[in-house]
Amino acid sequence: MREIVLDTETTGLDPAAGDRVVEIGAVEIVNQIATGAVFHVLINPERDVPEEAFRVHGHSTASLADKPVFAAVVDDFLAFVGEDRLVIHNAEFDMRFLNAELARLGRPPIGADRVTDTLLLARRKHPGASNNLDALCDRYRVDRSKRLRHGALLDAELLVEVYGELTGGRQRSLSFAAAEAALAIGPISAATRRERPAPLPERLTAGEREAHAALVDAIGDSAIWRRYAAKEAGSGG
Repeated sequence: MREIVLDTETTGLDPAAGDRVVEIGAVEIVNQIATGAVFHVLINPERDVPEEAFRVHGHSTASLADKPVFAAVVDDFLAFVGEDRLVIHNAEFDMRFLNAELARLGRPPIGADRVTDTLLLARRKHPGASNNLDALCDRYRVDRSKRLRHGALLDAELLVEVYGELTGGRQRSLSFAAAEAALAIGPISAATRRERPAPLPERLTAGEREAHAALVDAIGDSAIWRRYAAKEAGSGG
């Protein structure tokens, strides 16, 4: 199953007040394992970046001035996400911004039915606990040492690990990998079996052999052993 783990950075908290997207980071996962395919872009928001926002993500008005506007990247973004499910932490925030950007261009919105909100998953699994991304990384021992500031791609990569822990996907994927490895090895063929370098020593004593022969003679022609011995002799065994 293909899903897209996604995060955005913005100029503020409210697209209705004129705040815009400045960064999109998205990671493709299949069966909850990252494939290595990513989408990452910095965006010129066509407005200033307030100091409070700069302190969060480190993108300034000057640093974004030469970056493409959203209209220039929208087709690549939509092609990457396709029609697959989006996995987002606190999805309501990011979806408001993405759909506001799409609306400015007359593009249809991305439906809420396509979105999995990991914040809601975390609240169900850990009610009453802190469930922001940092807290979840710490709870599941996901290394967040590089997260000195918010960054859309880095946060999406961290969320891949957290999502796997929240849903049990990491354990399932390991089981799938083990099963696939076993199938790749396949059954041991007859060609790989090796003959013993020397036959095993005889375990019957001479006395035991004589006693067995006497028993068979006493039973006579109805002895099952005679039929078995005849069959072995006929097969050359």
